[in-house]
Amino acid sequence: MKFQHTVIESLATALPDEVLTSVEIERRLEPLYRRLRLPEGRLELMTGIRERRVWPAGTRPSDASAAAGRAVLAKSGIRAEQVELFIHSAVCRDMLEPATASFAHRKIGLPATAQIFDLSNACLGWLNALTVAAGMIESGQIKCALVCSGENGGPLVEQTLKTLLTAPLDRNGIKPFFANLTIGSGAVAAVVCHESLLPAGTRPHRLHGGVARAATAHSELCQGDTHGVDALAMQTDSEALLVAGIELARETWAAFTAEFGADFQRTICHQVGSTHRRKLYEALGLDLAGDFSTFETLGNTGSVALPATLAGAVEAGAVKDGDRVALLGIGSGLNSLMLSLEW
Repeated sequence: MKFQHTVIESLATALPDEVLTSVEIERRLEPLYRRLRLPEGRLELMTGIRERRVWPAGTRPSDASAAAGRAVLAKSGIRAEQVELFIHSAVCRDMLEPATASFAHRKIGLPATAQIFDLSNACLGWLNALTVAAGMIESGQIKCALVCSGENGGPLVEQTLKTLLTAPLDRNGIKPFFANLTIGSGAVAAVVCHESLLPAGTRPHRLHGGVARAATAHSELCQGDTHGVDALAMQTDSEALLVAGIELARETWAAFTAEFGADFQRTICHQVGSTHRRKLYEALGLDLAGDFSTFETLGNTGSVALPATLAGAVEAGAVKDGDRVALLGIGSGLNSLMLSLEW
C-alpha cells in the first residue's frame, strides 16, 4: 500500500497517573514465589520492564480513548467539527455492542456527521486504523480522521494475580500467564488528514505506506477473552510466539524494504520487552542505536504501545523533522504491519 497525500497532523497520548512496578507485582506474588522457590527480580530481569501504568478502577476503554482524543484535538489545528471519520482501535472495548467508538465519540464531542466504528486486530489495531483512514483520504471519501486507542490492562493484571495465587500451578503451569504481568495501560490518538488541510508553510508528517503479512497458522499462541464482569484472561506461549513472530517480521521486513528502502533514521517496534526487541533487531540486521523504546516504564500497552512510543520519541527529540521512521508492528494472530513515515 502506498499513500501520496496523507499526513499525521497531530499525535498525543494520555497516560494514567498510577504506577505499578514489577517489584510490587512480585511482592504481591510472594506466596507463589516462596512455594515454587522462584528468585525475586525475575520479572524485570527477563523483560526489562520496571513499571507500567494503571487506570483508576471503573475506567472504561472509551474513557481512555476519549482522553487521548481530547488531548490531540487540543494541540491540533483541526477543529472537532472537521473530523469525518472516528475509529476506536484498541484491543479493549467497553462491551460487545454498541461500538466503543460510540461512547468515545460522545465523550470527545465529535460531530454527528462523522462516520464511527471500532477496528480491532490485537496489538496492530491502531496501525491498521491509520491505513484505513489513509485509504479513505487518498480515495477522496474524507479529508480528516481521528484515530484513537485506549487500552485498560489493569483488569488482566489483577485477574492474573488472582489466578497465580489461587490455582495449584507448578513452574510449567505459570508460564502461559507470565506475559500478562508485562501489560500496561494507556491511550493514544492522531489527527490524520489530507495535506491540503495543513496551513501554508507547515512541514507535513507524511505517511508513505507500508506492507502487511499474516501467519495465521500461529493464531492459537496468544488468546485472550473476557473473564466474568470487568475482568480479562489471557494465555500465551511466549517462547513459540517469539520464534514465530520473529520469522514473520523477517518476511515482512524483506518485502517492506524492497518497497521503501532501508535508510531510516529511526525504527520503532511494538513494545513487548528487552528480549523481543534484541532478537527482532538481530534478525532484521538493525542497529539497536536506531531504536526508541518505552516498555521499560509503560510495559506492553497493546495497540497503544507503538504509536505512544512514536509520540514519546518526537517529544524527546529522538525523532526530528525530516527523519524517516519505520514503524515495525506485530500482533498476535499472527499479523505484521510495517509502515514508512517521514516526520
